[in-house]
Amino acid sequence: MTADLGDNVRRYRRMAGLSQEQLADEAELSTGTIQKVEQGGSVRIETLHTIARALGIRTSQLLAEDPPNPQRHVPGERLSLQALRIALTPPLALTLTADSPAPSADEEPSLNRLRRRTQDAALLYPAGRYESLAAVLPGLVRDADAAVTYYSDGEERQHALLARVDVLGLTGRYLTQVRQFDIAHAAIRAAITDARSAQDPQVTAAQVRGLCFVLLRTGRFDEAEDAAVRAMDLVEPKLMDSEPGQYAVWGAVAMEAAAAAVRNNRPKEAKEYRRAASVAAAAIGRQHEYDLHGIEGPFGPVTAAMKSVEDVMVIGDVRTVVRRAENEEALSPKTWKRTGGPSRGDRNRFALDVTRAYARTGDTTRAGEDLHRLYRTAPEWLLHQKAAVDAWQEIAAKRKRSLPAEMREVGRHLGIIG
Repeated sequence: MTADLGDNVRRYRRMAGLSQEQLADEAELSTGTIQKVEQGGSVRIETLHTIARALGIRTSQLLAEDPPNPQRHVPGERLSLQALRIALTPPLALTLTADSPAPSADEEPSLNRLRRRTQDAALLYPAGRYESLAAVLPGLVRDADAAVTYYSDGEERQHALLARVDVLGLTGRYLTQVRQFDIAHAAIRAAITDARSAQDPQVTAAQVRGLCFVLLRTGRFDEAEDAAVRAMDLVEPKLMDSEPGQYAVWGAVAMEAAAAAVRNNRPKEAKEYRRAASVAAAAIGRQHEYDLHGIEGPFGPVTAAMKSVEDVMVIGDVRTVVRRAENEEALSPKTWKRTGGPSRGDRNRFALDVTRAYARTGDTTRAGEDLHRLYRTAPEWLLHQKAAVDAWQEIAAKRKRSLPAEMREVGRHLGIIG
């Protein structure tokens, strides 16, 4: 998790006057798990949350600021991202400034064409075509920069800024997915700055969702919660005359606040944020499709239910995860035909949570089938999910017989077995 995590756990344990055995008993973990954590071994975030809860502190207090390393090296990944890094952080001498001469009239950029190209590129993300997306993003970033430089004021300037928000938001989502958190953070911060310059509160709040995702993935829970709450305040719906899109953005940001709070051992606050998301979902009544400049929808009752199950998984209540997945109406694909379904990303993350829950409750057959199904439908996405490796290893450890061919296939794909 981080280099200092073991030292942090040991220090807080000693401050609480607990032995390793006593902390293990309080957290309902094995003594070996506590020893492993303090010796610098890898640990699931759910386990870390449980330890923090037993110590009576926030999870973030156990974490240093260094981001986690990628689960595995994807061949060619760093080389394919080099052009994107250069586009996002060009040398100063090559950066257009306010004092630079404007391009000539015949070089006027086409914002409509830029938007169409960005929309086409955005289709690559849910399809898991990450190499193709990495190839087209550098050109989009450069063209978006040129458009903002060309239009210095007026309505066209606002349109150019929002077009660049599209590009930077998509770039940030992609980079977060492939665990390049430093540059993802930079891209999303730039998108938020552009959205604020364009004076569009809903777009600004929507981009904060992307920022929260980076902060959550790097253990910066306090900051993620604070950013989400500020965004909620920015777009809080009025009781009588709010549009579904406003409820959708507010509810979606509330989900990010809840995700941060529950991971940071703040269950009461998480419950309040989840209640706000449920209110927004109920006000809309069904899944509302929205695309606010690089941040995809939909949001509604299905999304709110899935994210609340994610909270339950974080605290380790796997039996409730299984029960809700099997019985809750909002989580049934049959219901989705009537209310609309989740995004592909939300559906995949929910399916992986349920897979892990089945593995931990001992249903390794169902867990293996679900993991193999995810491998077939979202192979590239699965490569970047540490939770997929955790699920595979749990299934393998609990099986009494040899692994079936499907599990060996997934293991080779994840780089766990040769």
